[in-house]
Amino acid sequence: MSEQPDQVMARITTAIEQSHAGEATAAAAAFDTIWSEIGGEDGDPFHRCVLAHYAADVQPDPADELAWDLRALAAANEFTADTDERARAYHASLQVQGFFPSLHLNLAEDYRKLGDPAQAREHLRLARERLHHLAVGPEGYADTIRTALARVEQDLAAG
Repeated sequence: MSEQPDQVMARITTAIEQSHAGEATAAAAAFDTIWSEIGGEDGDPFHRCVLAHYAADVQPDPADELAWDLRALAAANEFTADTDERARAYHASLQVQGFFPSLHLNLAEDYRKLGDPAQAREHLRLARERLHHLAVGPEGYADTIRTALARVEQDLAAG
């Protein structure tokens, strides 16, 4: 593996930081540009997954958010054995199987917002099936995902 930093991930991280700073329009434009430059649907699955996962968060239209989240899941389904190594090179705590609970959680929320409770429940089920891949760490990420799953379930029950 090269010792050069992953420049695509660096650019994706900058766009993520823009979105977290409330600059959704700028972040969306950056994600679109990077998506085109990496080859869109034909690009590297790790880059596509991370980019699409975060690009979904800056979409004002729930249908567009769903489209990006579906892209993220499709890319994650293309992960290979070396993807874990690449993910850990980016951040030591990452494990690609740990991506799936969050990806399915986001899809559940998308479908809930779009009025499709059956699809929302299916993605909640798929997220829960893979929760064991999340390590319980000091950051509490697994607890965050579990709490969010419970919130979506409550929202679905409330109609």
